[in-house]
Amino acid sequence: MSPRVTAMPPTHYDPALFHAELVEAGLILPTTVKGGYGRGAVFEDILERFDALVMREAADDGAEPLTFPPIVARQMIEQLGYLDNFPQLAGSVHSFFGNELQARELSERVKNGERWEDLLDITEVMLLPAACYPVYPVFSGLLPQGGRLVTVKNWCYRHEPSDEPTRLQSFRMREFIRVGAPDAVEAWRDGWRDRAMALLQRLGLPVVTDVANDPFFGRAGRMMATSQREQRLKFEIMVPVISEQNPTAICSFNWHQEHFTGKFGIRQAGGEVAHTACLGFGLERCTLALLKTHGLRPEAWPAEVRALLWP
Repeated sequence: MSPRVTAMPPTHYDPALFHAELVEAGLILPTTVKGGYGRGAVFEDILERFDALVMREAADDGAEPLTFPPIVARQMIEQLGYLDNFPQLAGSVHSFFGNELQARELSERVKNGERWEDLLDITEVMLLPAACYPVYPVFSGLLPQGGRLVTVKNWCYRHEPSDEPTRLQSFRMREFIRVGAPDAVEAWRDGWRDRAMALLQRLGLPVVTDVANDPFFGRAGRMMATSQREQRLKFEIMVPVISEQNPTAICSFNWHQEHFTGKFGIRQAGGEVAHTACLGFGLERCTLALLKTHGLRPEAWPAEVRALLWP
């Protein structure tokens, strides 16, 4: 095991300055979309190296890799109650279903700088808000003895436009999803929280962990957030990236209990109720945490950190 690197947290935090420095270094590429910047070659190399490190750490677990597109059925989003709990984050896909006359009208409106979206209609898909969502229908029915463990990597979308470099509308997650007996699932989540803390500390990141909640919407959402925290269903690992007082969550650990298994008819091998849990590494945020902690030139990072990422 690599030694833990003593973290030397930055002493100055300024989101706008950090964004400008990332642009100047060619690490991110500005676009006209808030929270939709491009990534340069060095940024991508760090991100992919970090993801590969996580996969090496998890290799002995035997997680089954699955791949899905970054879209999900609208019916599933409705079924899961996402639009009840997180309407402010949803990304719906619309397209043109009209005739030739309406197509010409659409084109004319665009050319004249007029609004045209009323000529589109909703499609059967939405942008994927969480990498784990497409996995749960795969588990439907009786599980094999001991349950299942799956890993996915995908682009996710959440409508949170911002100039702050860690607040992205489109980002990637590496997730692991466990389904099985309630006690085994909870123990897996808690065990991985400790493993992830140790891994990130070996990378020299000044990490802390705490109970957290999802950004539920409205008054009812505040009650759900309180309940989630009281039951300790969600933990996050955080690093100061744009603020020391409000560190950035780079990794989360969620115990869903029966939320997904009840909706998709997932039972243990003997027919008993099953639970699910997931953990997710925000790959862009982990990359930004490394850049903020160790500097914008990876060749100058501590040797121990480089040895982990570039073995």
